[in-house]
Amino acid sequence: MTLSLRGRLLIGVISLALIGLLVLNVAIYASLQNFLIGRVDAQMRAGVDEVASALGAPARGPIQRTAFPLGTVAELLGPDGSVVNVKGVDNGFGSATLSVTPVLPKSLPNTDLDVPASPFTVAGSDGMTQFRMTDWREGRFGGQVIVLAVPLTDIQSTLRGLLVSQSLVSIGVVAGTALLAFLIIQVGLQPLRRMGVVAGEIAAGDYSRRVEPATSKTEIGRLGLALNAMLTQIEAAFAERTASERRLRRFIADASHELRTPLTSIRGYSEMLRRGASQSPTDSDLARRRIEEESVRMSALVDDMLLIARLDQGRPLETKAVDLQAIARDAVDDARAVAPQRAITLNASEPVVVSGDDTRLRQVLGNLVRNALVHTPSKTPIEVAVSTEDSVARMSVADHGPGLPPDAAERIFEPFYRADPSRSRDSGGAGLGLSIVSAVVAAHGGRVDVKETSGGGATFEVELPLTSSEPN
Repeated sequence: MTLSLRGRLLIGVISLALIGLLVLNVAIYASLQNFLIGRVDAQMRAGVDEVASALGAPARGPIQRTAFPLGTVAELLGPDGSVVNVKGVDNGFGSATLSVTPVLPKSLPNTDLDVPASPFTVAGSDGMTQFRMTDWREGRFGGQVIVLAVPLTDIQSTLRGLLVSQSLVSIGVVAGTALLAFLIIQVGLQPLRRMGVVAGEIAAGDYSRRVEPATSKTEIGRLGLALNAMLTQIEAAFAERTASERRLRRFIADASHELRTPLTSIRGYSEMLRRGASQSPTDSDLARRRIEEESVRMSALVDDMLLIARLDQGRPLETKAVDLQAIARDAVDDARAVAPQRAITLNASEPVVVSGDDTRLRQVLGNLVRNALVHTPSKTPIEVAVSTEDSVARMSVADHGPGLPPDAAERIFEPFYRADPSRSRDSGGAGLGLSIVSAVVAAHGGRVDVKETSGGGATFEVELPLTSSEPN
């Protein structure tokens, strides 16, 4: 049978109380018994002359009167063990008819003259009364033996009363201890019961609940702290899983939407060719050109999605020393060639070397510059900078365009996200450029962030760990 924690604690407390009371009662009983019997033994040693005188021997000194209890027996035994004289206590030693007498052992232990034997206990003739007995050989009686036996009736009565009192007190103490322990355990386990109720609600799906108490002052409170910390991690894990599933579903939906457009175009132009566009050279050229363009566009889109998936899976990149100054210079030259009407400046006074994939890092800066070119007016200046600070390489691309909407900064690096939904896919892309930037930078152990440019616009900053190696 499996007992509850409350039952085990209650049994443990009651068992300890019983053991403690048993040990205490036995010790008190034995101590009192030894004390009372020791007092009787001292009384017997003190009354030796009185007993000898009562049996007819002359006193060896002043007789000390001893208040022997009723039923005390003094006998004078001959050398052959026969009873020569018997005296009983009745307001002093005298002839008396005793209803209960000690049962003498077959052989008396003492053989010394005038020296009482160590007292010992013998049974009475009624089988219930006990006597404390001693004997000694009295030279004045010609070697006869004097026997003194004191009844232990009063001591037995006192010990029986003590045993009854101990039993009643012990029963009361055990009952009181059990009741008090039950109340204390009930109060002590109340926080655990509350934790159990909250745990049931958490198991039902309410991961925002927390257990009480949660404090470092008590053991249950420390358990509550540990449980709450675990619940926080579980809630965060479930939230992350939910967010990940939501992002995955959105990614699949967006990818399907992006791929559907070129596939629809390809299918439409294929239908045009099948229905007879080949009869018109102009329509035939248009259909072939559009099929090729949409195929290229779809291939680039699939390549970008594949790159993001590989980077998210932690696929290793090519690692070598890369000079960010050279990458920035090439990116600026490319941008000036594409948009000669813009003022595109570069601030990179010295080489900045990092360890990474040259192709992917060029893609990062190229995407950021292209993003500034596409999403700002044609005359808006663009500033590209490369610098170092505290063992960190920093690249930034700042524009002075309209900037980002207030809620766009948190989602700007999500796949297929467009800050301006009205912009067409042809002019604004599929929305994967900044996602690729974020994935590549994270794969290099860095971070990318966007903030408002002083005076208006958006500034994208990339931070990468520096390396001491020079570029090859």
